[in-house]
Amino acid sequence: MDTKDDRYAGKIFFNAVLPLVRVILDDTPGIGSKLRGKSGIFQVSAQTDTGLWATHFVVDKGEVTTTLGASSKKPTVELFFRSLQDFNSFMKGTSKKLPAIRGLLKVGILIPFMKALLKMASLLKMKEAPKDEPTQRLLVKLYFYLLSSGISQLNREGHPSINAWTKTSPNRVYAWTVDGYEDVAAYLRVKAGKTKSAHGRYMRSKPFFTMRFVDLESALATLLSTGDMVELVAQGKMVMEGGPEFGSMLGDYMLLVGSYAQP
Repeated sequence: MDTKDDRYAGKIFFNAVLPLVRVILDDTPGIGSKLRGKSGIFQVSAQTDTGLWATHFVVDKGEVTTTLGASSKKPTVELFFRSLQDFNSFMKGTSKKLPAIRGLLKVGILIPFMKALLKMASLLKMKEAPKDEPTQRLLVKLYFYLLSSGISQLNREGHPSINAWTKTSPNRVYAWTVDGYEDVAAYLRVKAGKTKSAHGRYMRSKPFFTMRFVDLESALATLLSTGDMVELVAQGKMVMEGGPEFGSMLGDYMLLVGSYAQP
């Protein structure tokens, strides 16, 4: 039987982590280019107590669209897990039990997605910041997208502490940014129990709260827990625009997402 924690972790993996594959394909030409001219559907799914959970990617002549949920058409290639626990353990790297691979002969679709999945996993398992700027940029982007979406997914799945916060919240936007990198940003909109995450900067007005980093190194020091947040703030490398109490709250929810996504 799926526990609440199984479902929280599953929602984060299916709806916040797997969509990051698209980011890897877009930002890693050596992988994304392998889909050029190809078409098909790649799906990852798991059987749960309430039915099939899935995320799928539609490839149309090399253009990739990510959709949460199962495809209405038969996938070209599918990674199928027999239980939510098997899926979660595989995503956390705590199990070597492989999924059933349906459509194995369709390697033109399978190989690029498997390479993207492996690259994403290797990046998110890093314990120390990479040295080169392109990898730093990609890693921070992945974390911003994951954390903003992960908080929203926990809210939608009914996590009590997240629900308690969102139900009493007026219309507010919480953002993550890095100076000098317009695309390395994400935000979470909260209003009366509902949440919506998005990539990029919120441009309609000034966010209610922004966790702003002056450079990629400072962002990674926080995201990978290799630096002291108090020192980063004192040095002006991490700026909480909107009040430190909201930074502390947001930090707690970021850690909560991490607790479900990590071993």
